[in-house]
Amino acid sequence: MNPHAARVTALVDLLAGAERAWVLTGAGISTESGLPDYRGASGLWKQRRFEELASIEALRDEPAEFWDFYRMRLDHLDAASPNPAHHALAQLQEHGVIERVVTQNVDGLHAAAGSEGVLELHGSLREARCRSCGFACDMPDARDRWAQDANGIPYCNCGAVLGPGVVLFGEPLPLAAERAFQLAERSDTVLALGTSLQVFPAAHLPIVTVERGGRLGIVNQGTTDFDALAHVRIDARLGEVLPEVAHRLLG
Repeated sequence: MNPHAARVTALVDLLAGAERAWVLTGAGISTESGLPDYRGASGLWKQRRFEELASIEALRDEPAEFWDFYRMRLDHLDAASPNPAHHALAQLQEHGVIERVVTQNVDGLHAAAGSEGVLELHGSLREARCRSCGFACDMPDARDRWAQDANGIPYCNCGAVLGPGVVLFGEPLPLAAERAFQLAERSDTVLALGTSLQVFPAAHLPIVTVERGGRLGIVNQGTTDFDALAHVRIDARLGEVLPEVAHRLLG
């Protein structure tokens, strides 16, 4: 017997009773596709912390080391594909059960699974951009550029170092964050999936919906900082829970 059966039923009821529902996802949904959680306990790379390497200062002052780190991340991404949880969310959106997916992840796996209009709070590793002139290109173009450089650094046509299309530490969040807050304000139900709700301002987004009288469902392995506010709380893998939720709602 599924030990989470009663809670899954409660989550199904939560979504079935929603007029406007949205979803926030974190690293937990991507780890089920084999992608590491760089913020976690195993997030060190060459004895350096993720926050130190994934920063605007590292891009500016240590571009070779910076891109060594990001090439490793891209290698992991190349080997990853959407998992059943990604596909279940895409199905729920296609049938109007949820309005939109907001994600803290930069891997593009939600879009690859078929989710439309994903709001990527931290940008995307699928592209590169220049912080000096604003030029942007897809990542294969950046790969070609670093292959031509002795130090493995991709340069923009303007001469500056290209960076990945993600939000680095020390940079402001993109317009997607403003749109996500607008979505949270006009919704009555939110699911927080695979996130410990510790990284702000993303972690505040579900609270915006709750503060306007909305309901919160949390599915995450381990506790979160807002478990006490959740109407439904399931400590389980998303790949086990979400396909079952989609099946029971959609048939």
